[in-house]
Amino acid sequence: MQFILKLAAVAVVTALSLSPVLAQETRSFTDDTGRVVDIPVAPQRIVSLHDSVLTVPLLELGVIPVGSHGRTTEDGKPFIRSSNVLTGIDFDNSTIQFVGNLPADVEAVAALEPDLILTTPWQTAGLEQLEAIAPTLVLDSGKRDAFGMHSVLADVTGTQDRLATLDARYQSQIAQIKRLIDTSSISVSIMQGVNGQFAVWHTYGTLGIVLRDAGFVFPDRVNAIPEGTNELLSAEALPELDADFVFVTYRTDALETPADAMKYLDEVVPGFCDFLFACRANQMIVMPREEASSASYYGLGVMAYTVISQISGRRFEHKPD
Repeated sequence: MQFILKLAAVAVVTALSLSPVLAQETRSFTDDTGRVVDIPVAPQRIVSLHDSVLTVPLLELGVIPVGSHGRTTEDGKPFIRSSNVLTGIDFDNSTIQFVGNLPADVEAVAALEPDLILTTPWQTAGLEQLEAIAPTLVLDSGKRDAFGMHSVLADVTGTQDRLATLDARYQSQIAQIKRLIDTSSISVSIMQGVNGQFAVWHTYGTLGIVLRDAGFVFPDRVNAIPEGTNELLSAEALPELDADFVFVTYRTDALETPADAMKYLDEVVPGFCDFLFACRANQMIVMPREEASSASYYGLGVMAYTVISQISGRRFEHKPD
């Protein structure tokens, strides 16, 4: 009897060692916490634990994770933030399984039998629990430039050729802006009204990247903000944020409209339009936030086209000095 049991145990171990996940070729990878993790050379079953930071870039690289972190609507329907407008892919039209929000549901993650888990410092699901399921990388977008996550994910998934194609398209879009617009002679600014203050970034998402890469001029007050950060400014700062063109965004995923963007600015400075040259001159451009703020190559393309369509060939006034 004992001999039979030993044979059964050997059979189980052998079966496990031959499973697709455990038989994969691996390599060492140092994540953003300094941990060295052995990960599959060609991961097949990735679970992504941040929707906009990890899942959307994966989808742009042509990688469909088996599971993803997401948000839920008021009636409990899960969604991948920004993904529908940026990639056309969401939980309801793909094989991607929802594994919770914050913290992610560790049991739901384990049920998907991933061969690699990608997470961020923002995600509160326990790292030790995740590591017990599959090799886990912690990737910190705060330690990279805006599209640095695409680069590391391309490395992890072996999709560098796809990334090179996306980048070549973007460089052509920037070249087109420079050909059609004398960007060095035009000042621009981006702001939001948030809880009675102006939220201003050194480089605001994809919109800010396009404007800076194309060579537009930002106000000194904006340039003084350290790269990669933002500041909340009081009403008195409004004149310092003015420009030939001012861009303002609103959250379409929260069902906001352009009127909401204007309302939030009015909460900082009632009648703000009377004090903002770009607004008085009808040179304030209001647009959806998802395309303008997400780290997405599709978003870059949308912003490049928006800039060309709004500014090239247009008669406009320069803000008085």
